[in-house]
Amino acid sequence: MAGVIRRLDETVVNRIAAGEVIQRPANAVKEMIENCLDAKSTNIQVTVKDGGLKLLQIQDNGTGIRKEDMEIVCERFTTSKLQTFEDLSAIATYGFRGEALASVSHVAHVTITTKTAEAKCAYRASYSDGKLKGPPKPCAGNQGTQILVEDLFYNVSTRRKALKSPGDEYSRIVEVVSRYAVHNSGKSFSVKKQGETVADVRTLPNASVTDNIRSIFGNAVSRELIEVNSEDQKLAFKMKGYISNANYSVKKCILILFINHRLVESSALKKAVETVYAAYLPKNTHPFLYLSLEIAPQNVDVNVHPTKHEVHFLHEDSIIESVQKHIESKLLGANSSRTYFTQTLLPGLSASGG
Repeated sequence: MAGVIRRLDETVVNRIAAGEVIQRPANAVKEMIENCLDAKSTNIQVTVKDGGLKLLQIQDNGTGIRKEDMEIVCERFTTSKLQTFEDLSAIATYGFRGEALASVSHVAHVTITTKTAEAKCAYRASYSDGKLKGPPKPCAGNQGTQILVEDLFYNVSTRRKALKSPGDEYSRIVEVVSRYAVHNSGKSFSVKKQGETVADVRTLPNASVTDNIRSIFGNAVSRELIEVNSEDQKLAFKMKGYISNANYSVKKCILILFINHRLVESSALKKAVETVYAAYLPKNTHPFLYLSLEIAPQNVDVNVHPTKHEVHFLHEDSIIESVQKHIESKLLGANSSRTYFTQTLLPGLSASGG
């Protein structure tokens, strides 16, 4: 006998959808950092317990959430950034689907404490399954927002079981915060385990991109960086960033890629730059790259995957080829000057030695 097809209960639907957007604690952190940046924050602090499963706290000094908006802030598809479907094609803010906080609140216990510049005091509210649990209560607090996420995936045991160890999940969170810190020099970021006094990543508000690369990834790479900068009006894109030269290599490629200020992945771009470096680096070693691309928003499809990770864009092959050529010319330039330097040095050495 055929099984009866039943409509899924809305709570279940929301939980499934939330699991698509928030696949692990690091996804939740990424979505919430983007919300902080949209709120013009210059100081973002992340605190973590048990790899983010027990507790995730994100504190910012941004514009805050108005008390009137606190009721709907955790409902799906509520956003201050999009009015029409057409707006999707020219999206310049991060949290455009209004799904981040909603998703988190369907799979965790969420408490928001927030204060706007105009408000006389801060307000605190708790959420469950996207709904406000009671009216926001006035409390003391500075301007900005603190989001407390507790017991992530408490109601989705399959998702909890699929995760790695708390240590591994914490490393992923540190990686996300590190990447946003590199891209957002001029803002301070920190991430630490709850109860620890020293942060695992801390960047200063007056630090440059290279300062942040040095403090997060170490001196060895920061000494071997080449600045890249190119623009192509025909393809309507700009690129800037820092890449390692032929003197530096790591076991696993580090590609920090931002497209229109959003942390993304592009396997096609990664493959293309790895091909260039293969001619310069020892076998089985890889480069470090931080690339920030700005592409006309209507040419980028960020809505491909719920986690907004892998992106696709118009003229993808041509843009990747242009990036590849620029990196190649920079490496070639740096490499020829290096070879030239060693050649001019040799005769002098033999003269003084003889």
